[in-house]
Amino acid sequence: MEKKSKLSILTNGIIKENPVLVLLIGTCPTLATSSSLANGIGMGLSAMAVLILSNIFISALRKVIPDKVRIPCYIVVIAGFVTLVQFLLEAYVPSLYESLGLFIPLIVVNCIILGRAEAFANKNTIVDSALDGIGMGIGFTLTLALMGSIRELLGNGTLLGYTVFGDWFTPIGFFNLAPGGFFVFGILIALLNYLTKGKMLKKKSFSCGTCPMYNSCNLAEANEEIEAENKKAAAVAVQKGAEA
Repeated sequence: MEKKSKLSILTNGIIKENPVLVLLIGTCPTLATSSSLANGIGMGLSAMAVLILSNIFISALRKVIPDKVRIPCYIVVIAGFVTLVQFLLEAYVPSLYESLGLFIPLIVVNCIILGRAEAFANKNTIVDSALDGIGMGIGFTLTLALMGSIRELLGNGTLLGYTVFGDWFTPIGFFNLAPGGFFVFGILIALLNYLTKGKMLKKKSFSCGTCPMYNSCNLAEANEEIEAENKKAAAVAVQKGAEA
């Protein structure tokens, strides 16, 4: 595997492999919590804290955790850090905690965090895993902040609660709803695709084989069995052709 520089690992998740706009994972919390800039930043920073801490912890224990139970172990580790973040938000930022609601505990099953644990932290050093968590967290937070800003500006005419547009502006309630979130999400993906001339998305294959959770999924075993059967059938066909 090609050795990446520390700077490359850090910046990888911001644009090149942005978890939301390029890898297209973590879309549920992205759409649900990006209704305002404050919610987007709050959710992004919460997920980034969990991502960094879980990456460090899993990387430190990667040689200790048995391979067959690594996914349950990852979930236990992630759940512990999510609980810690949840308590801190409830104690020091209760308004944000109430606003984000159920989506804070749902960070436990956020595919960005679990995916980075399986795809990166499980195979790299503590420092590299921490940098990967920071980069992916920044990319996730920036995307949520950008979507939150657009939706809040167009949906309410405000930013962080402060009025930006005057009385002449009529808020577009569509952007406060789920369809508005999908619309902004799609526009940002299309814009990134246009600015990079399709390079970001074209080089990403979205087949099961490239999924970071592929090895722990039942589909992996099923696909291996199908491939073995196909090879066996091809060998039999070749043998029959030779005998004929």
